[in-house]
Amino acid sequence: MTQAVEIAKSVTQAGKELAAFIQQHPKLWVITGAGVSTDSGIPDYRDADGQWKRPPPVQHGDFMSSHHVRQRYWARALIGFSAMREAQASGAHRAIATLESLGYIQQLVTQNVDRLHQRAGSRRVIDLHGRADMVKCMVCDYQMMRHAMHKEMAQMNPTFTGLQAGHAPDGDADLETDFSSFRIFDCPRCSGILKPDVVFYGDVVPAERRLAAQVALAEADAVLAVGTSLMVFSGYRFCRTAHERGIPLASLSLGVTRADALLTHQWRAPLTPVLEEAMRCLQRRLLD
Repeated sequence: MTQAVEIAKSVTQAGKELAAFIQQHPKLWVITGAGVSTDSGIPDYRDADGQWKRPPPVQHGDFMSSHHVRQRYWARALIGFSAMREAQASGAHRAIATLESLGYIQQLVTQNVDRLHQRAGSRRVIDLHGRADMVKCMVCDYQMMRHAMHKEMAQMNPTFTGLQAGHAPDGDADLETDFSSFRIFDCPRCSGILKPDVVFYGDVVPAERRLAAQVALAEADAVLAVGTSLMVFSGYRFCRTAHERGIPLASLSLGVTRADALLTHQWRAPLTPVLEEAMRCLQRRLLD
């Protein structure tokens, strides 16, 4: 038997098992991570063993306290954010949106900041870590669209706009150069620091988002983690809560997760084909 056939059999079996899990637990609470967006061309942070593929992302405290860190961040983003801005929803995003439309997903919580779930048609979404297409002043709360800020900085830094670098997660780029001349666009209202409206490492999830996710979790039949290693506590905490309450907890990913010891069901398989197979199984059962 060829490897391709073995993978196809594995995908078919995993899809059928996932469909059965979803059918048994129709009030599903879903949490997604970077693995859902890799088919959209957005790189992820961790490998199949849950280890960093590259240096960890910028820390909140460093961004706020260091002008040089902000120069480096925005100069790299000026090049790398196009991958996120131009990304299209993947088959995984569309399958999850279809499962919601079929009534199986009560709440979708995403650790991603790319808004691709919404572009795919999902409506019951909590952007746990915020949204990368907005920036916010850390002094006066002024908000603006990120593309407008990038346009201003491109005009202020013409020598940086022509640089080339590989894309990195969350709109970053693998660029290393002298950033000391890079000019940052500050808040047009108060000249305060503008920051992407996302939760950086070392920051905390806003209480209203965390509480909204917890309320939905309390009403769920089961939890399904998709494309996430759950290494970040902001996502792992919900799996721990589900385990403590005796709620079935499943994972679909390509590698290990921080919650492996808590899982009642686990599929280590390609996300999009398994989700699509599960969706087809459920659609057939609705027609029978």
